[in-house]
Amino acid sequence: MSASPDISLRPSGLRSFLNWGVFWLVVAVTGSVVFFWEGIAELLAAWRTPEYSHGPLIPVLSALLFLRQLKTVPIETGTTLNRWPGLALLVFSLALAFAGKMIGIGDIVAYGLILWWGAVLLISFGWQTGKHFWPPIVHLVYMLPLPGALYFGMSTFLQGISSEMGVALLHLLRVPVYLEGNIIDLGDFKLHVAEACSGLRYLFPILSFSYVFAVLYQGPMWHKALLLVAAAPITVILNSVRIAIAGVIVQHWGVDWVEGFTHFFEGWVIFLSAVALLVLLSWILLQLRRPRVGVLQALDLDTTGLGTQAMRLRLIEPSRTLIFGALLGLVLGLVWQAIPEREPVVVTRDPFGAFPHQLGGWQATPLPPLDPQVAQILAADDYHSAILRNPRADAPVELFMAWYSDQMRGGVHSPEVCLPGGGWEIARLERIDVSEEFGNGATFTLNRAVIQRGMERSLVYYWYEQQGQRTASEFTAKMQLMSGKLRNGRQDSAIVRLITPIGVEEPQQVAEQRLRDALGEVLEPLPRFVPGLRN
Repeated sequence: MSASPDISLRPSGLRSFLNWGVFWLVVAVTGSVVFFWEGIAELLAAWRTPEYSHGPLIPVLSALLFLRQLKTVPIETGTTLNRWPGLALLVFSLALAFAGKMIGIGDIVAYGLILWWGAVLLISFGWQTGKHFWPPIVHLVYMLPLPGALYFGMSTFLQGISSEMGVALLHLLRVPVYLEGNIIDLGDFKLHVAEACSGLRYLFPILSFSYVFAVLYQGPMWHKALLLVAAAPITVILNSVRIAIAGVIVQHWGVDWVEGFTHFFEGWVIFLSAVALLVLLSWILLQLRRPRVGVLQALDLDTTGLGTQAMRLRLIEPSRTLIFGALLGLVLGLVWQAIPEREPVVVTRDPFGAFPHQLGGWQATPLPPLDPQVAQILAADDYHSAILRNPRADAPVELFMAWYSDQMRGGVHSPEVCLPGGGWEIARLERIDVSEEFGNGATFTLNRAVIQRGMERSLVYYWYEQQGQRTASEFTAKMQLMSGKLRNGRQDSAIVRLITPIGVEEPQQVAEQRLRDALGEVLEPLPRFVPGLRN
């Protein structure tokens, strides 16, 4: 960005604003919308959910942060230098987005879009100036949905903390309560701390607010860091209070009153309470400073001159770097739109409803369908659960299988996430190699877990099926899924889980042998229902 020292920045009409620099910036933005459209569509879809409904505000707040920071940057009076880091970042952002488009994951395209905006700033202002504008770019991360595995992992973790703290508060209030996983047992009534109550619904907007709050706060860096990281524990504490109040309401007035309280206490009540606690924390920190100042004095809330700073866009140079970046994004976007969409691969498989009822010496008895709410969270295209019994076995084995025709859209939830929600604790988790006697002579790795709930213990085997490949690693499964998408267009996936109880007096080796016997019988017909590449 270059200008003569005496140039006026006061708005003087649309005609004076438009120039070749602004023209090529508009071309670049237009090209970004075309090329990054899958990521934008993913954002728009995520913003319709309660957890990310704050998303549309994030770009607006980032723009205001940028204009506020721009006031501190003097107008350059010469040719802008060192634009090549911006061009390198732009090319990388386009490559990242292209990879996301190839494998059909819109989130990756959205990540590339954020990097693209950072590249545009570096191209416009050069490395020496542009590198200081990282705060508004980093803030854009708060508009992104979390990857599914990370979301469910965080959700389960926060559920556990909120449940335990809520029950502790109920004990202080002398309300008799028992916690089993995320189920709060009040005797005659039970409360389930589901995903909507995990605190994530409030965590994301509160994290965004705390980030803006920390940026505007004028104080030591450690103050800013503390205000930023305080958002998560504040949200969990407020959610625990919410659970405790719900427990008191159930205890005294019944479960019917909880729904009205839940709707009242959601959203703005939680958010404003978190804001109040952040302000209180900042006030406490300010009391440690000399001289002491008020919270409002410590925040840079000056919004004067933002319009004038916005007019500095007309000072952007129509540099060769900007023109090349603008044309590159636009051309790639138009070319991608012109490529005919690949026809989805139809996978020929037998439905789980046809899974054999007799597996060697094991008799399979199908279990009733899952609860509709659980099935909705599972989001599988086909699933099957059954109890396997063998007259020679001291205990049954529970079999569960879920198949997804399009794993790119989410799906498989690791038992590491699901089991704790049902009250089970994972006492031990390891990966073991299954001997060649199983799976038609093929060796593969599966997860082996010992879980417990009170005095109950069970042994679990589970693994992921990726088009004929079996793996214990969720990350490896994702990589195999991406590879399959590129090689043959398939994006189906499945998970298989076997559980058997460990008797109180029973050696664990006996349960292990029982599970392995059932595993061998299940693997034989499995390819009909979870087909490999040859199918």
